[in-house]
Amino acid sequence: MTNHVEVNQLRVDVGPLESPKTIVHDVSFTLKRGEVLALIGESGSGKTTIALSLLGYARPGCRLSSGAVNVGNDNMLALNEKQLADLRGRKVAYVAQSAAAAFNPSRRIMDQVIESALMHGVLNREQAKVKAVDLFKQLALPEPDTIGARYPHEVSGGQLQRLMAAMALICEPELVIFDEPTTALDVTTQVEVLKAFKAAVKAYNTTAVYVSHDLAVVAQMADRILVLQHGKVMENNVTSQILNHAEHTYTRQLLSAVQDSDAFQDNPKHDTVLEVANIEAGYGKILRDGSVEIPVLSDISLKVRQGQTVGIIGESGSGKSTFARVIAGLLPAAKGYMLLNGKELKPAIDERSKAECQHIQMVFQNADTALNPAHKVGDILGRPLTFFHGLTGRARAERVAELLELVKLPADLAHRKCGALSGGQKQRINLARALAAEPTVILCDEVTSALDTVVAAAILDLLEELQQKLNIAIVFISHDISTVKSLCDEVVVLYKGKKVEHASGKAFRAGPYHPYTELLVSSVPTLDPLWLDTKPDGHEQTAVRIAQNDALCRFRNRCSVSIQGQCDSLPPPEHKLPEGKRILCHKDMAL
Repeated sequence: MTNHVEVNQLRVDVGPLESPKTIVHDVSFTLKRGEVLALIGESGSGKTTIALSLLGYARPGCRLSSGAVNVGNDNMLALNEKQLADLRGRKVAYVAQSAAAAFNPSRRIMDQVIESALMHGVLNREQAKVKAVDLFKQLALPEPDTIGARYPHEVSGGQLQRLMAAMALICEPELVIFDEPTTALDVTTQVEVLKAFKAAVKAYNTTAVYVSHDLAVVAQMADRILVLQHGKVMENNVTSQILNHAEHTYTRQLLSAVQDSDAFQDNPKHDTVLEVANIEAGYGKILRDGSVEIPVLSDISLKVRQGQTVGIIGESGSGKSTFARVIAGLLPAAKGYMLLNGKELKPAIDERSKAECQHIQMVFQNADTALNPAHKVGDILGRPLTFFHGLTGRARAERVAELLELVKLPADLAHRKCGALSGGQKQRINLARALAAEPTVILCDEVTSALDTVVAAAILDLLEELQQKLNIAIVFISHDISTVKSLCDEVVVLYKGKKVEHASGKAFRAGPYHPYTELLVSSVPTLDPLWLDTKPDGHEQTAVRIAQNDALCRFRNRCSVSIQGQCDSLPPPEHKLPEGKRILCHKDMAL
């Protein structure tokens, strides 16, 4: 069987022609028709740069300097822009990491999905719509006949990711590039999206390149894996060989990062620094009874102790980030109260004192949007130093240098603009800015979800080290079960704004679990390539509005062990298990 894709001695350079810097070094690989190749490596390894070369595209500042990239009979590096425009979307298609950024929020979904087919003259409008609905069904989207009439903001993140795949497949391309398409998705949504992608690729006999930093994910998708580091090929082999008999040290390092750590240790309990009691919060108007028009959080309570980490986990839409916004004062709670060091904490940030704002700092998920790319690192870190501590001039510059050292970055980074930094460096600056205030509590909202495995592990190690050194409390919000298991002293599981499980870190590392937690735990991919195929189809998540007085189990319609006559009619009781684990469920957890 002849090769469908052949990349031969591809080199990509950046910088001036007279003194270029090579970022992709003579990369070669081949693919047969219908095969899936995974490009694996940490940030900066060249994964996306190589994938984009299959479209004949180089990002601004980059040059496809030499080599050949053949897709079928076309050498993508030898074509002009007009010829490439004719092939992109029709012969070679691209599925980006962020579907939210790829869709136009002001246009209906159907118009955007069929646009490529109309532009290339592959189908007329009516034929394209019929084809799109077939793709919606193939990709297991809800209400396939009508979902195209919605706007992008009216569907979930996982649904939007599959709709972007439909957009890529509408012309039945020969080759599809999947560029980190599930990185930002929670584990249960990721399972459904991966299943849909795998089925669609097989149905259309599409050759695919899957870019990722997660070996457990690509183990489910890829026939072959190409491991990259610093733009060079470390290994290129069939998936089973890479997973079971990796030859290169770097590959083994990536594999070890997938394994669940057993190094967890409970930190000794200290004084409570933050207490959250009976919080209810949401969006919209406050109603006459004091409840909120669009409720999100319902009766949430927990205590955060000095020097400890409390993990908040759940799917997208469970209320995790809303809870962080409530603690930070960015979204005032409608009911309940909070205490900071034993004193009442006002719900809204504009009602809090400077000292209260100083003691609670937030590290946002996406450092790219949290940090102004045009501002220098020193200015970004200096502002909280001046605002909270009155530092200026030399004293401020010295403290900026200390903060950079604290997060293991060189002092001369202070003079560089944030836009010139890597993802891992930006997240360290994001963390250093929070530390500049010298807080008591840091709220970490999905701080590693956009980072590759190796960089994410380094950030987590840094967090643990800083916590021990500074004795700060951390509220760690995540959908990464493995990280929460290894990092957190206490774990709270949220489902649709309700706390369904609360346990010590030690107790959380083993069952029994709430049925919803069991679903989360079982949805974490393993290195077994058959894992995805053995997963039963999950229940499609629906964005239903929860009534404020709904005291029944909110997981009941998705639960595989629901008890008729109890779960649908009575509020679930709380089971108190050994080691302090508490689970809200009708099922007897002792069984």
